[in-house]
Amino acid sequence: MQNDVATNGICSSESVNGSRDVWSCKDSDSLSADHLVIMVHGILGSSSDWKFGAEQFVKKLPDKVFVHCSERNMSKLTLDGVDVMGERLAREVLDIIQEKPNLRKISFVAHSVGGLVARYAIGRLYRPPKEEVKEDISGNECREEPRGTIGGLEAVNFITVASPHLGSRGNKQVPFLFGVTAFEKAASCVIHWIFRRTGQHLFLTDDDEGKPPLLKRMLEDYDEYYFMSALRIFKRRVLYSNVAYDHIVGWRTSSIRRNNELPKWEESLNETYPHIVYEEHCKACDADQYETTSAEDDGSSDKLEEELVRGLSQVSWEKIDVSFHSSRLRFAAHTLIQVKDEFMHIEGADVIQHMIDHFLT
Repeated sequence: MQNDVATNGICSSESVNGSRDVWSCKDSDSLSADHLVIMVHGILGSSSDWKFGAEQFVKKLPDKVFVHCSERNMSKLTLDGVDVMGERLAREVLDIIQEKPNLRKISFVAHSVGGLVARYAIGRLYRPPKEEVKEDISGNECREEPRGTIGGLEAVNFITVASPHLGSRGNKQVPFLFGVTAFEKAASCVIHWIFRRTGQHLFLTDDDEGKPPLLKRMLEDYDEYYFMSALRIFKRRVLYSNVAYDHIVGWRTSSIRRNNELPKWEESLNETYPHIVYEEHCKACDADQYETTSAEDDGSSDKLEEELVRGLSQVSWEKIDVSFHSSRLRFAAHTLIQVKDEFMHIEGADVIQHMIDHFLT
């Protein structure tokens, strides 16, 4: 059972399970929209967290996108672990693809821990390439370079917003612990009491049958999961990060940088995107380029975090740094950057606009 609503040319439906689909009410637009955008919420969140973002995407790209706000991991289900949530999300995506046979492309927009869940899900959804042979005009056969897919769809944008890609156990990775080593060590020991299995994954304390921590396993294709192959086939990989006042996810972990790589930023003079303070395009790096770099050189003793930085740097990233330092709600930066509530967090609307303006369709 679904409740369908139409507002200002934008149609939306919410199922009894809580999933939210958003598309253009105009028939010609909805028929031509072949790009599936999957929006994933963060811990203890719900599909309504992306309501504003989903509507803005359809408003600006009515004939291009069909937006689905995920519902399989809402509320306390986000405590079940990144892997369990990733499996649920993968099944949810396949269900949508089956229901919408006109879809040709797919993108992900994920907030907070949802970014890790999306990374896990695409590793499950990845389909290896099939070699295609085409005949040219002269009658000669020519081979096109094969390319994998995500659930049979072309992978386009993979966007995360304030997501802890390096986990939460490093120094200042969870800012509300104030960078106090004793607090951070204590948090690693008790986090599973609060956030259960997901907390273990975030603090890299999980030990499933002697396997490495899940976030480390996700640095490569592991068993039947194609984590890095899937990430690599997206045309764009984008990180939106708060430079300050995000007390849940630190700047370093959300932007996949070492301490000495955090840029100096200045107040934005761009009227269109007043909260975007720094943009950087980072090319993929080979492991050989890091031979002389160590965790100690960076002033960090966390070698596992260094492995995560190196592993995730095997692919290129667009890094977009955001600051709400002048906002009266700056201490809510973690939700402002997503515009979780249209009325309370509307100051973050320029970040959503930036996503849409640079979105490949």
